[in-house]
Amino acid sequence: MTEARIRLEPGPDHPITVEPFASHVVVRSGSTLLAETDRAVELREAGHPPVLYIPLEDVDPRHVRPNERHTWCPYKGEASYYDIVESDAGGTDLDAAVWYYADPFAPVGSIRGHVAFYADRVAITTSADDSTVR
Repeated sequence: MTEARIRLEPGPDHPITVEPFASHVVVRSGSTLLAETDRAVELREAGHPPVLYIPLEDVDPRHVRPNERHTWCPYKGEASYYDIVESDAGGTDLDAAVWYYADPFAPVGSIRGHVAFYADRVAITTSADDSTVR
């Protein structure tokens, strides 16, 4: 039996916005540079901290590998995951530390082709204030 997936639209009770992020963004795990971009977008969703989505082209492919995990968001669609694979000596693999929506719903369609990193598992810095964010 297939479980029905609920699909909801953002609105006044659950607003979602996606806008270009004006600062340079760097993502690291330890000393490993995972991503660097000037093309991030910031997704703001009711009840959640803001999330930076980075174009997949700006992520070092040597440090990510597909993970079998999938989850469902009724506002964005099905999320897929990547593991972070570090190449530095003594590095650690981080399972399902990166997520993306291959086919996001129309209201958040601008996150297509972008990935987000769990901020509690990597260091995300921006040039806006040169400090770690979220």
